[in-house]
Amino acid sequence: MQLATRMSRLGTETAFEVLVRARALEAQGRDVIHLEVGEPDFDTPANIIEAGADALRSGWTHYGPAPGLPQLREAIANYLNRSRGTTYTPDNIVVTPGGKPIMFFTILALLEAGDEAIYPNPGFPIYESMINFTGAKAVPAPILEKFGFALDVNELPGLITDKTKLLIINSPANPTGGVLNRKEIEAIAELAVANDLIVLADEIYAEILYEGEHVSIATMPGMKERTIILDGFSKTYAMTGWRLGYGAMPEDFAPIIGNLMVNSNSCTSMAVQIAGVEALNGPQDDVAKMVAAFRNRRDLMVDGLNDIPGISCLRPKGAFYVFPNITGTGLKSKEFADKLLQDYGVAALSGTAFGEYGEGYLRLSYANSEENLQKALDRIRQMVTDLGVA
Repeated sequence: MQLATRMSRLGTETAFEVLVRARALEAQGRDVIHLEVGEPDFDTPANIIEAGADALRSGWTHYGPAPGLPQLREAIANYLNRSRGTTYTPDNIVVTPGGKPIMFFTILALLEAGDEAIYPNPGFPIYESMINFTGAKAVPAPILEKFGFALDVNELPGLITDKTKLLIINSPANPTGGVLNRKEIEAIAELAVANDLIVLADEIYAEILYEGEHVSIATMPGMKERTIILDGFSKTYAMTGWRLGYGAMPEDFAPIIGNLMVNSNSCTSMAVQIAGVEALNGPQDDVAKMVAAFRNRRDLMVDGLNDIPGISCLRPKGAFYVFPNITGTGLKSKEFADKLLQDYGVAALSGTAFGEYGEGYLRLSYANSEENLQKALDRIRQMVTDLGVA
């Protein structure tokens, strides 16, 4: 079968490849601790499950409007307005099966050959993959440890050309857990306005924040009309398998994304959307408990990693990942991650799975029990000891 040339430009998510390898080892009887997949290990809150099951029993099993149910779009607009200080209406909201379609559709709708898009590196690998898929040029913005894994706003102007059309930001960030502060967001917004850039703001981890405030660039002067917020229910409500996400965007851009929904998915599951209304409007106690548990796990992982020779780790301010520096061990990132899985039974991701600037790092998800996290730390220490790192 002769594939279109564009298919050769499409990347993947290494997390799922590592998961397959880890499952194969488990099938052989090996004990593997999973720190590779970015998925909360908590169950979806019971009230959300009941709302979804109730919706199925009540007949929410048919087609619905491509941009999403009016009641969910209203709930999302209200949630964003009260949590981030935005001024959205339901007409600014498009609901999709997961958050990725917002990324996919936005990049597809805006970019073509000859355009340039700036994206965080290391960053979520689908940013670069989708930019390349359109034939546009992917321009990496280095996310460096010396800046606390925040975008260097002083370097950003040098990446912008007359071909730059889109800027992608992610805060709190995957894979580093870095967070952009208000001053940095203000500086990025000023650059976007001055250079007529559209900003795709990936805010999927907005509620998983341990210190400071979450600042949405859509609230900055001149930015509501040039920002697409990507968010969803997967991380905040442990609903990864439900596939429910959304975008908040300029009102005239929403029908464009809605049209891409019509041409691809028709609509998002009606019953799942009813569950989403309950998630936003119902009690938030389970979310608070989950974030508190993640904070404890973060501290366990950071303290444990910093106690291992050859490894150092910044304390992330958000999300549920640590991004330790392993250069002191003498191994490259992929070599370290492969050996850690194969010989010591800990599934982790090489920093290079998130871009070239991830070399020298690992991404470890602490969406696992404290008991398993401690076992993982013990195994990492054993590996480093066996390497002879003092």
